[in-house]
Amino acid sequence: MSEPVIKRFLLVFDHEKGKLLETRDSGSDSHGAVRAYAEMEKECEANPALEVVLTGSDSYETVEVTHANCFDGRASRSRSPCLAGV
Repeated sequence: MSEPVIKRFLLVFDHEKGKLLETRDSGSDSHGAVRAYAEMEKECEANPALEVVLTGSDSYETVEVTHANCFDGRASRSRSPCLAGV
């Protein structure tokens, strides 16, 4: 069985508004994802309500589960085979 490809996802969550403002899929480009994360952190540093998260996962659907608080409860544990039985 082959290892799943890990993709990088950047999330920007606004805690005051209680909603996800932005998502970026960097695919498997980890260096580009880290650069994008650093740029976004700098853009958002003046607003303490904004949380910038860079995560790696097999799919966006898995990120919806692992970071469900950012997705208005739309996540379903049954979507990702990596989370089967969790």
